[in-house]
Amino acid sequence: MFGRLLLLFVFLPMVELYLLIMLGARIGPMPTIGLIVLTGIIGATLARQQGLSTLARIQNELRQGRAPTQELTEGAMILVGGLVLLTPGILTDIFGFAMMVPGIRKSLAKQFKVRFPKGFTSTRAGFQAGTKPRPEDDVIDI
Repeated sequence: MFGRLLLLFVFLPMVELYLLIMLGARIGPMPTIGLIVLTGIIGATLARQQGLSTLARIQNELRQGRAPTQELTEGAMILVGGLVLLTPGILTDIFGFAMMVPGIRKSLAKQFKVRFPKGFTSTRAGFQAGTKPRPEDDVIDI
C-alpha cells in the first residue's frame, strides 16, 4: 500500500513535471501553458457531457426497476477522469481522456466487475442486542 501511495504522490508528479518541462523546451512555455488550459476546458466539457449522458442512463435503469451498477461505475470513472483532466500533466490527461471514451470506460467497468465478483453485501446493523432487526437497519459493508 505504501508503495502505491509513494508512486501516486511522489513519482507520478515528478514524471509529469519532467514531461511538462520537456514539452515546454520543445514548443515554448506559453504554448505549453495554453495546452494545459485547453485540456482542462475540453476535459470539463467532456466530463459534463458524458456525466449527463450517464445520469440519464442511471435514471432509465431505475425507472425499469434494475440496479444501475454498470452506470454508477462508469459515472465514478467519469468523475475521476474529469478530475485528473483538470490537473496539469501529460500522463494524467491521457488517463482522463481515456475515461471519457465510452468504449474504454465500459471495458474497464467490466474488468472491475470481474475483479470484484462479490461486490457489496448487505448486513444487519444499528440495533441493540436482544432486539429484532428492522428493514431500515440495513447497511452496506464492503
